[in-house]
Amino acid sequence: MDKPFTISALSRESGVNLETIRFYERSELLPTPKRSASGYRHYDEVDIRRVRFIRRGRELGFSLEEIRTLLGLAKQPQSSCAEADRLVQEHLLAIDARIRDLQSMKTELNKLAGCDSAQAEHCRLLEALDSRNCCVHGDGQVSAG
Repeated sequence: MDKPFTISALSRESGVNLETIRFYERSELLPTPKRSASGYRHYDEVDIRRVRFIRRGRELGFSLEEIRTLLGLAKQPQSSCAEADRLVQEHLLAIDARIRDLQSMKTELNKLAGCDSAQAEHCRLLEALDSRNCCVHGDGQVSAG
């Protein structure tokens, strides 16, 4: 067996901070590591690959439960890819919905940007948040504040 890795080495090799590694252990995404006689966690190369897998899944926006499912599928390399593909398709639909929401937010914020009012009382953003409409006319023109 190769020399075991400490949690610091696992962190460095995987690009995941120590607290996140501990969180993955508590969440049972990462198996409880062996301990040295002095209580230090000992990890193997397989743990580095697993933490990288989890990190990459998180970077792609998968939830911890989805990653748990993907880890289970990865343990069964001969099984069908259908479940993984289903997760990808669902995730793509959620991303598309999020993009639509962000585009809508951008459109609304563009309407509120560029306010040159001298007083916060007539700030377009503050008025919109307070459901007031004293500075925006029906034609979209803004009156001087």
